[in-house]
Amino acid sequence: MSRFVIFLFGLLESIRYSVACNEAVCGSVVSKCLLIKSCSCDLETKPCARECFNCLGIRYEDCCTCVDMCPKSAEDLGSLTKKSVVEDFQEAVPQLFQALTEFPDQLGQWTALEIPMDINIKANPDDAGKPKFLSINCTVVFWSQCMTWKKCRNGCLSMGASSYRWFHDGCCECVGQSCVNYGLDENRCPQCPKNGTVTTVIVDENELDYGEDEDILDYDEEDM
Repeated sequence: MSRFVIFLFGLLESIRYSVACNEAVCGSVVSKCLLIKSCSCDLETKPCARECFNCLGIRYEDCCTCVDMCPKSAEDLGSLTKKSVVEDFQEAVPQLFQALTEFPDQLGQWTALEIPMDINIKANPDDAGKPKFLSINCTVVFWSQCMTWKKCRNGCLSMGASSYRWFHDGCCECVGQSCVNYGLDENRCPQCPKNGTVTTVIVDENELDYGEDEDILDYDEEDM
């Protein structure tokens, strides 16, 4: 292989890395996690995926692309054209979501709840008057602090959730694969809204591009 080809390959790799990974934000924490081999794995490996999530901490959403630990769709959020309170993710990663919620979050950023649900199974036409139910366990995550709709979506997407629900008071719920009707329809966020108050501010243009004819609530940085 000629030196020119090697140089070209290295250049392309550096460009790809700079686009996917914010080195200024992630360089330090990613180096640490790679050094202690907390992120030397893939999304299929549950213990390692959980260890990597804990190692990156609050930078997981920003830096998971640096270690190839994001769901694929987390790398391209520009395809979203319409804002909604609830949404399904087309490329969910149930293995990652299960691994992260198997044990309590060490940083206290979110709380996982396991909820029993009864699903009505369609019976034979002859048994129309006798509904049958299947009991399953549904896992949801409620983030502790209030956040904007956009941060809620990104956070749930990076965790591998199958869908999410964003409440207009700022509470964010990430929903697992086995849940129906987008999990719980009530706020269970421990610290949101803070002191029972909600602050409405003007949303920047980038966020307005994602929605049509709906109000979006934002919060001061100290409340997030």
